[in-house]
Amino acid sequence: MSSSRIITLTSSDKVDFYVNEAVAFQSQTIKDVIGDGCEDKGTLLPNVTSEILSKVIEYCNMHVEAGKLEERSGVDEELKAWDAEFVKVDLDTLFDLIQAANYLNIKGLLDLTCLTVADLIRGKTPDEIRKTFNIEYQFTPEEEEELRRENQWASE
Repeated sequence: MSSSRIITLTSSDKVDFYVNEAVAFQSQTIKDVIGDGCEDKGTLLPNVTSEILSKVIEYCNMHVEAGKLEERSGVDEELKAWDAEFVKVDLDTLFDLIQAANYLNIKGLLDLTCLTVADLIRGKTPDEIRKTFNIEYQFTPEEEEELRRENQWASE
């Protein structure tokens, strides 16, 4: 299978992206669709907007290129630094990237974005987490106390 073949990916807002097969095949979903012979007029990705798909393609391009340079020393560190910069986005974009990575079955991107969310949560109190993610607190003090009693085992 030649990795110079160009694959057309169409976002949910009907924007076409033309990518190298090796880049497209970073997604197991796309690989499966194309393997089933369903890519005659492009591969429609109804759950991914053009804004997010362009970021996903950027990620996949970088990781394909890094894979070609694995024998060069320092590539892993450079890629880790690039990944760290890549996920410095607003929360909405981060969550959209998580959904896209999950839908497209791109394990590396899913791991990276979920780890970023975990890092945002790590070491924070519940109130700080609610503030970070704009979550409304929905329990009265009485309801909260009842939940703490019922789930006391979780804090032991």
